[in-house]
Amino acid sequence: MTRKVQQLFDLSGKTALVTGGSRGLGLQMAQALGEAGAKIVLSSRKEADLEEATAVLQAGGIDARWIAADCAREEDILRLVDETLQRVGDVDILVNNAGASWGAAAEDHPTAAWDKVMNLNVRGYFLLSREIAKRSMIARRSGRIINIASIAAVSGGRLVRGATAYAAAKAGVVGLTKALAIEVAEDGITVNALAPGAQATPGRDNDTPERREALLDQIPTRLLGEPQHLADTVVFLAGPAAVNITGLILPLDGGHSI
Repeated sequence: MTRKVQQLFDLSGKTALVTGGSRGLGLQMAQALGEAGAKIVLSSRKEADLEEATAVLQAGGIDARWIAADCAREEDILRLVDETLQRVGDVDILVNNAGASWGAAAEDHPTAAWDKVMNLNVRGYFLLSREIAKRSMIARRSGRIINIASIAAVSGGRLVRGATAYAAAKAGVVGLTKALAIEVAEDGITVNALAPGAQATPGRDNDTPERREALLDQIPTRLLGEPQHLADTVVFLAGPAAVNITGLILPLDGGHSI
């Protein structure tokens, strides 16, 4: 890779806040951003998980720290922003990844569970984006907001049973991404979303051969997504190479949504 190409993905001197960053896809994205040179702030609800995740990043030479917060609660979001700005300064990259699902048929879906899914996946994304943009990005005319949606937003969740609330919430993330992208475009901020399809998560190990075959039959590439695919794409959207990309909803689904 030439030096010029490397610079297109260089995040040195940038600070990234990653919610839901203590494990799984969130931690993988944080690690990729850190390996590209960014300073990392991890956030999730559980302090023990955050301590462990931060230690993993630091062991790999990444400048990382953590702040516990529940992104379904406005007071926690405001505190998270306050502490982040006080401890590390401006945020250049916001990855809204904290999310929740609740598998239940629509006729049996509890209202409280619906509210929980909506609060974390839509309201939380909006509130954190609003605060970071207003208090850190707009004045500097620079920033990247990356939302984690889902292919369920456009497919209705065919690959996931009982996905009514989840699919509706992720569709909200898609609308939020597009509207916010238009609103802050002249402020030098890009807003994009990734829409992963079926992922090769540990839970998939419980699939029966029949269930796995039925799943792969719906994916043209017949490949499940890997966390690294998502992480690498986040680095691209956060870097100089994506300076003129905004309002994009990018499927990472092996062609399932075609």
